[in-house]
Amino acid sequence: MNSIISILVAVLMFGVIVLVHEFGHFFFARRNGITVEEFAIGMGPKVVGKKVGDTLFSIRALPFGGFCKLLGEDEVVADENAYSSKSVWAKIQVVIGGPLFNMLLAFVFAVIFLLISGRVITPVVTEVKENSPAEAAGLQIGDKIVEINDKKIIAYSEVQIYINENKGQPIDLTYKRDGLKIEKVITPEFIEEYNTYQIGIVPDTVKMNNPINVIKYAFIEIVFWIKMVFYGLGMLLSGAISANEIAGPVGIVTVVSEGYKSSIQIGLLSVIKTISFFIILLSANLGVMNLLPIPALDGGRLVFLIIEAIRRKPMNEEREGTIHFIGYILLMVLMVVVLFNDVRKLF
Repeated sequence: MNSIISILVAVLMFGVIVLVHEFGHFFFARRNGITVEEFAIGMGPKVVGKKVGDTLFSIRALPFGGFCKLLGEDEVVADENAYSSKSVWAKIQVVIGGPLFNMLLAFVFAVIFLLISGRVITPVVTEVKENSPAEAAGLQIGDKIVEINDKKIIAYSEVQIYINENKGQPIDLTYKRDGLKIEKVITPEFIEEYNTYQIGIVPDTVKMNNPINVIKYAFIEIVFWIKMVFYGLGMLLSGAISANEIAGPVGIVTVVSEGYKSSIQIGLLSVIKTISFFIILLSANLGVMNLLPIPALDGGRLVFLIIEAIRRKPMNEEREGTIHFIGYILLMVLMVVVLFNDVRKLF
């Protein structure tokens, strides 16, 4: 029974993230007087739907994804309420509305996550362990780590990520002391107890005891996950991680449901904290990935709109539609491959 509930929670959470994304498109479309023909959660055949005004609100069979179908989105329609009839600025608002709302959702749950956690770990040193690489390099209490191998640091999680990606090789570490930047070469040591590489410092923690701290670190949390999306893409393109390590919808549901089952044994606050963490992670990922300049994604459409703004006239509708259609087909093929990989991992 717990397994079924955990899967339902994961699917519902994923649905909420997609709902918010599509509502972002819907909100800016209606704000700019554009007719929304259908607002759908899920993909595939329609299960249930109700028409309100000009819009059909529907739920479809496959509980992953969704869409907001606009009048004149993929063709020129002679109607003042059509997407194709609106200004380029109005179109840009509609396109970025989905990713924008995903970031807002991630921010809200980052606030919830931090309030429950009560504190956040920062890259400021509060203790240097004896006989450690950090002590040998001269780090002191109060130093703030700002770069590792020329990668900017905004959160302590990055420190551990960048240290471990080097697998014990020397790293270029930059820290601030009294406003001055100091650069050192440090060789991390492997700690068997934690199965990780470390340099021998204890980071500072900041209590979430005032609204300013909560808002500040919620923003930092979102920026961190945005950075991690690009970091992961870089690792994938460089071959540091394989395509088999990528999780699709089934893999995500599996991970989320396992997290839910573990947290429910601790208590309600732990469940809320776990769900908040996954919403931050997935919503930020969806927002960023959708803005990549890939045809059929929001980012692909945004590229054409920017070109339209520069040229001061729209691109050829037929040509643009063909490019987006090809991109859509390729994305569906990728989705099938990822789904197959997810299912294969289950057995």
